[in-house]
Amino acid sequence: MKQPEQPNNGERNLGKSLQAMGLVSAIGIDLAGCTLGGYFLGNWLGGKWGNPGLWIGVGVLFGMLSGAASIIAVIKRVMKESDE
Repeated sequence: MKQPEQPNNGERNLGKSLQAMGLVSAIGIDLAGCTLGGYFLGNWLGGKWGNPGLWIGVGVLFGMLSGAASIIAVIKRVMKESDE
């Protein structure tokens, strides 16, 4: 009986390379998006409650922390999928 063709090493390496590039892109976009979201949230809160510099700083910090938490979740999910 004929065995199904297995992808050769070149195709597997290309797949892993593309997966790594996608992961790095997702990490960068995620961190940048969360930081910008924190900036705009802080700017909005500063306009509502006054002292915009403080609120922008708090918003950016919150955005960076939430981005880092999201990145950790993405990396854990990718590592879990690679173990299977």
